[in-house]
Amino acid sequence: MQQVLVKITENMQIIYRKAIDADSALEKLQQSGKAKFSVIFTEDNGFTTKSKRFGPYVDELARDVTMLQSDDVNIESEVTTIVKKMELMLLTLAKFKVTL
Repeated sequence: MQQVLVKITENMQIIYRKAIDADSALEKLQQSGKAKFSVIFTEDNGFTTKSKRFGPYVDELARDVTMLQSDDVNIESEVTTIVKKMELMLLTLAKFKVTL
């Protein structure tokens, strides 16, 4: 399980860096009158956060990872949820980067 936690931490670092770049690009798009949407992910994507930026979603993931590291009770289901969120974040960030 330790290897899984290490991989999750590595992916969090990647997501964090990509989210910073994406949020910067979103800010520029919004200033130029583009990026007219209310949220990046909807509730059915697994996130409880509602934001026009990636940063708050990264914060939610970080909280999930912190809880995972401190709670061994339902670790398998929590890992599955976190991995799904990470996959969605990475896919969305990659698609966003391609559209720039």
